[in-house]
Amino acid sequence: MPRSLLFFAPLAVLTLSGCLASTAASIVTAPVRVGARAVDMATTSQSEADENRGRAMRKRDGKIRKLEKKYNRALQACNRGETAACAEANQLSGAINQLRAER
Repeated sequence: MPRSLLFFAPLAVLTLSGCLASTAASIVTAPVRVGARAVDMATTSQSEADENRGRAMRKRDGKIRKLEKKYNRALQACNRGETAACAEANQLSGAINQLRAER
């Protein structure tokens, strides 16, 4: 048994040396990778900024469309003589104009 140990010991050292070198390299480069990942997460690329801006514009346009539908309904009710609907239409018109000014 001791002779087989003498035979396999050098093989084990050669095999493990590559593993140890790889582990050492991983340990040395880990702080750089973590730092790079942190910087990447903290910054926004131009394409991400464009996507976010487009998403915000679509969301605002959707709000404007909903408010315009409510405004048209309130305006029709106002034309039928409902005074509360006139106040609501006036309020909705102001909200629509405010959203449009944000562009």
